[in-house]
Amino acid sequence: MEVIVDRIEGEYVVVEMPDGQMVNLAKKLVPKAKEGDVISIKIDNPKTEKRKKHIKELMADVFK
Repeated sequence: MEVIVDRIEGEYVVVEMPDGQMVNLAKKLVPKAKEGDVISIKIDNPKTEKRKKHIKELMADVFK
């Protein structure tokens, strides 16, 4: 998904979603963003699966 930086307001970056909706993101998530920038947001499936596996292992250790 791509969003467009509409403006910067203090600690927030206001982005336009593909459907036209405006959404605030914490500036610390995209500190180098400038008005007009296009930001790509994607899900990293391999890292997500690795993280899920790690959490499942931690939970198994807790409930032994």
